Amino acid sequence: MTKSVAIVTGAAGDIGRAIASRLADDHDVILLVDIDMAAAEKAARALGSAERFVAVSCDVTSEHSVAEMAKTAASLGALKTLVNNAGAARAVSLQSTKPEDWRADNALNLEAPFLCFSAVADLLKATQGSVVNIASVNGMHVFGHPAYSAAKAGLLHFTKLVAVEYGKFGIRSNAIAPGTVRTQAWEARAAANPNVFVEARRWYPLQRVVDPKDVANAVGFLASAQANGITGVCLPVDCGLTAGQAELARTFSQSADY
Repeated sequence: MTKSVAIVTGAAGDIGRAIASRLADDHDVILLVDIDMAAAEKAARALGSAERFVAVSCDVTSEHSVAEMAKTAASLGALKTLVNNAGAARAVSLQSTKPEDWRADNALNLEAPFLCFSAVADLLKATQGSVVNIASVNGMHVFGHPAYSAAKAGLLHFTKLVAVEYGKFGIRSNAIAPGTVRTQAWEARAAANPNVFVEARRWYPLQRVVDPKDVANAVGFLASAQANGITGVCLPVDCGLTAGQAELARTFSQSADY
């Protein structure tokens, strides 16, 4: 029997590892794709056997590297799910954003998902598979990090484009927009400022920030047969942040140091 395969980019990070772990519930093989092969291998071994969790070195901003990654996926079975999770942000404000920062953020957060989808589109057609793009609340509202935010807004539109143009092939395309996620990067901030999570809680109706497993569970749902009628949507996983966005946006605009 042909094995079902899922690809998770940026898989060495906290969110990527959580997604890979969750997708293993209903996929036979998970490709943990990351530019840092050592980190990807470490994450893969922490999750399970090399037969099920396969570490793949890939620069998702490189068309050639992505093409090689797609070949690896095809060799392992039938690709059912692509999760474009790799992402990062640079400059905090628009005035501090340099042209190279703008290009780099767009290359990683917007162009890379396009490259990855393009490379595996035919594989997903064959299985009537699913794409889940990890966007951000920054792509929905103004919360700083302008280049990253503009790229994530573009990613949300790209998600709809795939849903509309590839729906006739049975491919579903959806996005998830996390709020603040409690990753190691945020733990480092908490080490420097023990009140960072307490300060953030006031913007979140659930009185907490998002856990990587919250994002992973949403990915698992959107990639599953339970979501067969869902495509072209953005699901915020933000503990209610965007429900109270107007107040936060006003505060940000008043306090931003331009």
